[in-house]
Amino acid sequence: MNKIKLPNGDRITLLQTLVRIVDSGSLSAAALQLNTTQPTVSRRLQTLEQLLGVKLIQRTTHAIKLTDDGERCHQHARRLLEHWQIMEDEVRGARDEPVGVLRVRAPHAFGQDQLIGPLGEYLQRYRQTSVEWTLNDHSPDFIPEGIDCAIHVGSVTDPSVVAVLLAEVPRSLVASPALLAQRPTIATLGDLAQLPWLALNSFYRNEVTLTHRESGEVQRIDIAPRLSTDSLYAVRKAALDGLGVAIVSSWVVREELAQGRLHTLLPQWQAAPLPIYLLYPYASYYPARLRKFMELMKEVMPRILGTRAPAGR
Repeated sequence: MNKIKLPNGDRITLLQTLVRIVDSGSLSAAALQLNTTQPTVSRRLQTLEQLLGVKLIQRTTHAIKLTDDGERCHQHARRLLEHWQIMEDEVRGARDEPVGVLRVRAPHAFGQDQLIGPLGEYLQRYRQTSVEWTLNDHSPDFIPEGIDCAIHVGSVTDPSVVAVLLAEVPRSLVASPALLAQRPTIATLGDLAQLPWLALNSFYRNEVTLTHRESGEVQRIDIAPRLSTDSLYAVRKAALDGLGVAIVSSWVVREELAQGRLHTLLPQWQAAPLPIYLLYPYASYYPARLRKFMELMKEVMPRILGTRAPAGR
């Protein structure tokens, strides 16, 4: 076999391609993340295999699998790329000056309303950065999806990620005047169970938990939702249309409550506020663009309209 000669920069590209293929699970997904074509990714993989003189990946119709040599190469490639990034940042003086593309996942409603202001502040501060702002209400699979960090509303159940508590979102129990006009006065928790309900199924489905503001008493109420959805905006619109009672983030109905288009029910009983976390994968090195974004989120999140500092802070 003739020895392949490549510039060192090309070797870095080949290693980056291998890592993307493995992390994303396919050549086509790697091509999408690398902003290139699948034939280019396939060609790079073949070049790396020829350069090393070993088979790295076994491809079948439905999946890819690393060979033993591929496993070793992948582990070494990760370490080499991490050290390369550190060296590159230091030489360019970028360890404390953010550069490049930051990829962030945020919830749909919160991400397109409440977080655009802080995002703009980040871009104003750090002119050499750009952001891919993906709105999705599900927790990301960081490495396969190429996501640097995520803003997450609600509890965190994945122990494999770092979760930094930033703030919390108060919630309101609301219904429209039209719906309430058709019903007897809501005076007790038992009355709530008789109402039609709207479920924001990211946070509650068949029961709701309310806590008394003064006594701390906790009560659970079984509900049978007429409408169940994962969209906060859909729940708000359905509540405004009189389809049912709902528990929603207070910021999303602030104007409607002020205008009397929605009413708060049993204000002495409250749903627990939702925590807001910054999530990111464990790593020994984080680029400046991610570190500065983390710092900014910790600074501004408790001041965003509709949020507050976590209890006990």
